Amino acid sequence: MSIYLLPVLILFTFVYAKMKNVNVYSSFITGAKQSTGLVLSIFPYIVTIMIMVQFIKISGLASLLSQFVSPIFTAMGIPKELCELVLLKPFSGNGTLAILNDLYSTYGVDSYIGRCASVIVGSCDTVFYVTTLYCSQVKVKRLFYAIPVALIATLCGTIISCLLCRIM
Repeated sequence: MSIYLLPVLILFTFVYAKMKNVNVYSSFITGAKQSTGLVLSIFPYIVTIMIMVQFIKISGLASLLSQFVSPIFTAMGIPKELCELVLLKPFSGNGTLAILNDLYSTYGVDSYIGRCASVIVGSCDTVFYVTTLYCSQVKVKRLFYAIPVALIATLCGTIISCLLCRIM
């Protein structure tokens, strides 16, 4: 079914545009021109996040924080082996994929740790990256409530992920 979905969606878009008398090609070119400005405007924010993530990983701060919060996470039902993954997930998707690969190599993909890590990576988003990307475009300056709520939701998603993997 999925093999037909994309061509049908594209065909529907062209038919709908024709019905509304929209020039698809010029609309596409206009969108492509606007995307260049978008990339240039968010580039500094993304570079800042990437540098911070690399600093956290290279400095050893991630492993130090993992050791510090592992008793708290264990009490919440999150295995201590996943602490670094949980701490890095709000900052970097690629960093968490690297940690996920290490967890797969160490514990296996079908282990409890591997399953929990997979569900955590799939169920939670990179809070700071998404916040940087979207809020830089809409010019939101005060994120006093948005970031803590997003981090709490990520933690709840992580706890529920581990709980579901334990049940299954």
